[in-house]
Amino acid sequence: MNSPFVSTHLTEAYDGSMSEVLHLANARLVLSDRVVTGRLLIVDGQIAEIAEGESIPGGAVNCNGDYVLPGLVELHTDNLERHMEPRPEVDWPHLPALLAHDAELASTGITTVFDALRVGSIHSAKVGYGAYARKLADELLATRAAGYFKISHFLHLRAEICSETLLAEMAAFGPADRIGIVSLMDHTPGQRQFRDLTALKTYVAKKRGMDDADFAAHVANLKALQKRFGAKHEAGAVTEAKRYGAVIASHDDTTAEQVATSKANGAEFAEFPTTPEAAEACQTHGIAVMMGAPNLIRGGSHSGNVAASELALAGLLDIVSSDYVPAALLLSAFRLAEMWDDLPRAVACVTQNPARAAGLCDRGCLATGQRGDVIRVAMGDKTPLLRGVWSLGKRVA
Repeated sequence: MNSPFVSTHLTEAYDGSMSEVLHLANARLVLSDRVVTGRLLIVDGQIAEIAEGESIPGGAVNCNGDYVLPGLVELHTDNLERHMEPRPEVDWPHLPALLAHDAELASTGITTVFDALRVGSIHSAKVGYGAYARKLADELLATRAAGYFKISHFLHLRAEICSETLLAEMAAFGPADRIGIVSLMDHTPGQRQFRDLTALKTYVAKKRGMDDADFAAHVANLKALQKRFGAKHEAGAVTEAKRYGAVIASHDDTTAEQVATSKANGAEFAEFPTTPEAAEACQTHGIAVMMGAPNLIRGGSHSGNVAASELALAGLLDIVSSDYVPAALLLSAFRLAEMWDDLPRAVACVTQNPARAAGLCDRGCLATGQRGDVIRVAMGDKTPLLRGVWSLGKRVA
């Protein structure tokens, strides 16, 4: 791929191309089913050995009893878009934005991310969205190929069903892009996430400076788009996701009927179901439930939907996403651990469970043969303190 971002002289990359050995000892290793005191050896980017005991071999890092966890796996984050457009109508240079996003995630313990890019434009309203995903994906893939990223990046296409250009934009992608996830989104006002129009108005007015008339026109336009394109675009997006070989996710399911449709579409996990009814239906259909870490940390949804803690206590929570606050992901795992009195189960919600939901079997747990993506965490006043982040055994934060 020809790109000004690709360097021909870069010889040491964060992608594990350089051989390294990392030995962490005297650590509390958070395994899939228990926590043990021991040591972990990473050789050439893979976990080569795990042993119990307090011994500290020569050359090993003494973790002084800190936790060692798998690197966090993030399936849905809007963080890249925030770096691309730090304020409304401000288009930040793309390579610096990509690198700042990558560095921020690494600094919070995230070692694998599916970067969410919107596909589906709206041109016939004051609050419009232009096509950007294809160009940004090219830049992201080139940056990854150049070895500039500290952590592992995959693509996640957010398919906006009620838009004007969805299928045309999706046609520009193919299997070679290695799209990991396609999520089916319908943000039409009056249903799903935005059943409460007051919450939507507060959000949009603050972000885009809309008055009452603007908001009314915006709502009417989105409802017209749903009527015109909804069914066609949903079916087309499912077809395109299968052509890519991507995992399909639903978004903001509210009713059992919507979950049944998601199952028929082939959804593997559900992003942010808005009601207990929808979460229960997901469990019945074998669809993993994802909720947002900010919802869990704040104690409720900013849109007035079901609280993540309610689903967690009911046994209906499988995956946590940082959503719009990267640092919330690690914190959420320890909040869940307090709630469940089960740290391995909580850590799985931000490591192994999202990895498996996205079809990744080479990461997400501390086991021999897995990728050497690990983090070291101390505790301070019930708050996790990140002490080190390694991607493929190389320190990145």
